[in-house]
Amino acid sequence: MLYFQVVILAATVMLVYYCEFTDTFSPAEQGFICRDPALTKPNPGPEQDSRIQPIILYSVGVPHLRVELVIFLLYHDSNNLYDQEKVVVMGDCCYVNPMVRRTFRFLCVYVFGLFATDIFVNAGQLITGSLAPHFLSVCQPNYTALGCQHRAHFVSQSDACTGDPDDVMRARKTFPSKEAALSLYTAVYLAMYVMSCVGSRGGRLTGPFLSLSMVCLAILTGIIRVTEYRNHWTDVIAGQAIGGTIAVFLVTVITNQQSKDLCNSKHRAKLEFMKQSVASLH
Repeated sequence: MLYFQVVILAATVMLVYYCEFTDTFSPAEQGFICRDPALTKPNPGPEQDSRIQPIILYSVGVPHLRVELVIFLLYHDSNNLYDQEKVVVMGDCCYVNPMVRRTFRFLCVYVFGLFATDIFVNAGQLITGSLAPHFLSVCQPNYTALGCQHRAHFVSQSDACTGDPDDVMRARKTFPSKEAALSLYTAVYLAMYVMSCVGSRGGRLTGPFLSLSMVCLAILTGIIRVTEYRNHWTDVIAGQAIGGTIAVFLVTVITNQQSKDLCNSKHRAKLEFMKQSVASLH
């Protein structure tokens, strides 16, 4: 099963790579209405100029926060984990503490969900080809050649844009919002895991405070995307729905699996105790 899981994770990473860093898949080319008010917002510039830059979202906000919360969770749950049965890895020579196994499972499932969210979002962007609020600003169509001087009509020509092709391509990939999906996925995943593992042991307000803080930051990310004219409200809501749904599903699966592991561990301990009791009687 370990090799099968590695293959699944590797295939997911490769699919994300082809969607993000290659031109293997191209978004659908939707037409537009001349001077459509919903598409004539000013160009906000590259993502690096955003108040929430990609390097902050992906390199700082996600991994660092994840590591800090893993340490926090393990600190509060370490006593129970140390009391559990060790897990045999290779015969009788190697053992893995349940804390290490739990951390490894947490990180692996988290990374898988992160890539799965990215794949779902990319699929939606490629299929819909939804136009950004600033699409016409980067498209720079020649309204005279398109016959839009006196009336607004629908333009479907694929060569209607005269702007930078890369900017036009990015402006066709806005639904659903990737930043909104990834940020809410991270927030909901960690928030649910905090509440399920910590509970009231860290205080009545510690878990809810951390959880609500992360969710509020994720929602703020979506609001900033809209105010900067990088996404429509519908893009943000759809992205948050995808990220939140995947997070809830994965955390539910992990929690159920941990409950089964704990029950199995207690059952094995009870059987071992009964065997020792019988042996002592003989």
